[in-house]
Amino acid sequence: MIKQRVIRKSKNQKKPLPKLYFFLAILTFATFIGSSAHIFMAGNPDNFVSFYSNLANPYMKYVYISPGLRREEVAHTFQKALSWSPTQVREFLEAAPKDDRGSLDGYYMPGKYWVEKGATGKAVAKQMIDNFNNTVSKKVIASKGTNPFNQKINIDTAVRIASIIQREAAGKHDMRLISGIIWNRMFKGMKLEMDATLQYAKASSTDWWPMVQGKDKYIDSPFNTYQNKGLPPIAIANPGLDAILAAINPQKTDCLFYIHDKNRNIHCEKEYSEHKANVEKYLIGRK
Repeated sequence: MIKQRVIRKSKNQKKPLPKLYFFLAILTFATFIGSSAHIFMAGNPDNFVSFYSNLANPYMKYVYISPGLRREEVAHTFQKALSWSPTQVREFLEAAPKDDRGSLDGYYMPGKYWVEKGATGKAVAKQMIDNFNNTVSKKVIASKGTNPFNQKINIDTAVRIASIIQREAAGKHDMRLISGIIWNRMFKGMKLEMDATLQYAKASSTDWWPMVQGKDKYIDSPFNTYQNKGLPPIAIANPGLDAILAAINPQKTDCLFYIHDKNRNIHCEKEYSEHKANVEKYLIGRK
C-alpha cells in the first residue's frame, strides 16, 4: 500500500523541467549581458552606458565622442553606430563650418549624444556644431572675465590652440601648463614644435595618429610646426571644453619646453639645456 501511494503522488506531480530550463535561460542571458558589460566597461565606461541605453531604446542610439578626434574619426564612429552609407559620411564632413581656408575642424563638440537611428550625416553634424555654439561659446565668453589678455583671444584661435593641447596633454591636470608654454613660444616668435601637428600632417585613413619619427620634422606641410611659425591653419582635432578653457586661461610659467615621462608626468623647463637633461633622465635613460 505504501508503494501505491508513492506512485500515485509521483504521477500527480508537475514536471519541473520547463521551469528549470526557463531559469537556466534567464541565467544564461544575464551572464551574457554581465560579461558583455564587463568587456565594454574595461575599454571605455561610456561604452557600458551605450550598451544598456541602446538595448533599452530601440529608436535612439547613444553615442559617445571622445575629445581629440579628427572629424573623419567622428564620422566613422557615427557611421558604425547608425550604419551610414558613404553618402551620409560625406554629408557629415561637408557640414563643417567653412571660411577662406576651406572646411574647418574643431567644431564638432565631443561628448554624449542621443541620436535617432535614422539620423542623417547632416542632421548629426548640426547637432554637434549647435552643441559647440550653445555650450562652448557661452562658457568661453563667461570665462574670459575682464582679463585684457583673455578678451583678445577669439574662438578660432582658442580652438586651434585647444586642439593641440588636447592631443599633447596627459589629462586635464596639465592642460593649462601646456597652454602657457604654447603662448610663451608664440610670444617669443619661436616655432611651436608640437609632435601632434606632425601626426596630423602625416596621417592617413588607416592611421589618423601615427607615431612620430625624427625624419617627420622635415615633412612639407603647413601643419608642420617644426618648420612653420605660428599655429596650424586650422584645428588638428576636436577639443573638449577643458582644453578650450585652458587655451584662453593659460597657466603662468617661464617654461618653453616640456616632455612627458613614461608615466605621463610632465616636466617643463625654461632653458633648452635643462630640457635636454630631462630627455636624457626621463626618456633615454629609462629605456
